[in-house]
Amino acid sequence: MLRVAIAGASGYTGFELLRILCAHPSVKVSTITSRQQKGQRIDDFYPAFKRHCDLVFEETDPERLAASSDLVFTALPHQASMDIIPGLLERGVRVVDLSADYRLRDPEVYGKWYSKHRTPELLKEAVYGLPEFYREKIRSARLVANPGCYPTSVILAMAPMLSRGLVDPETIIADSKSGVSGAGRGLDLGLHFCEVNEGFKAYKVAEHRHTPEIEQELGVFAGRPVTINFTPHLVPMSRGILSTVYSNLKPGVGALDVEEAFRNCFGNELFVRLCAPNQLPTTLQVRGSNYCDLGWKVDERTRRLIVTSVIDNLTRGASGQAVCNMNIMCGLPEDDGLKDVPWQP
Repeated sequence: MLRVAIAGASGYTGFELLRILCAHPSVKVSTITSRQQKGQRIDDFYPAFKRHCDLVFEETDPERLAASSDLVFTALPHQASMDIIPGLLERGVRVVDLSADYRLRDPEVYGKWYSKHRTPELLKEAVYGLPEFYREKIRSARLVANPGCYPTSVILAMAPMLSRGLVDPETIIADSKSGVSGAGRGLDLGLHFCEVNEGFKAYKVAEHRHTPEIEQELGVFAGRPVTINFTPHLVPMSRGILSTVYSNLKPGVGALDVEEAFRNCFGNELFVRLCAPNQLPTTLQVRGSNYCDLGWKVDERTRRLIVTSVIDNLTRGASGQAVCNMNIMCGLPEDDGLKDVPWQP
């Protein structure tokens, strides 16, 4: 059995990781950590785990994690992951990091959007953990940077179009809506029930930290720097992301070209599902799963492509994708622990 640990298991992504790993056929969760909940049993803190897991939260200590684990998921706040990851790698432990600390390849870009990077030497080694495009690098990686939730939804929507040169990279607009769990479990007045229920708002317009991550990866597929307009919105639901991504089609590109590009790119992928013609996906059909569902429409009147991408922000947008990356790194079937049908309703 593969021994794994979760550093930072008390948040929503930590909960989701443990939920998935409890049913994984080849994994034993050895250690869970939380600074604030140290000494408390997980099934007291999260009663949903009664009869499934009775581990006790420990201090986040790299030496203890390395001694008990073959692989560690770091589900810690930004900046905190880089405090323990170097020590884990030095002790021969592989890491899937769910923070943003190793997603951006340029330390100057990281410094602009977050703060100064303290271990920039690891940025060159970290592999961006989007399995559909980086699978072979993930297999041999010591450190995988799990993608952000919004970037996952937008990159999967646009990568096939950019790699084939079907759309103008300068015209991309990503309009994304997320459930409240995307903000984490911390207390914030703006996330209280009365502040969110029956409301719908944009936030961090033109300044969201996921913007450079999206632009970095789309630039890889376009073969040139890409700048986009990205606007996130908060919707009154617990989980799920729906991104509607707009772009101008190149001259001579039609609906058949778009469909062929999506089907050639994702036709054999386990966790990307393409909608039938004239159908668009909803967040409900991916709830609790590692799927990204894609639908699209060519607007012949405006010559624009409109792609709709839906994921569960806690699963495909975080913990499910992290488990998929673990499976690839450890030579396990890619969908181990991730085969459940989505929850609907």
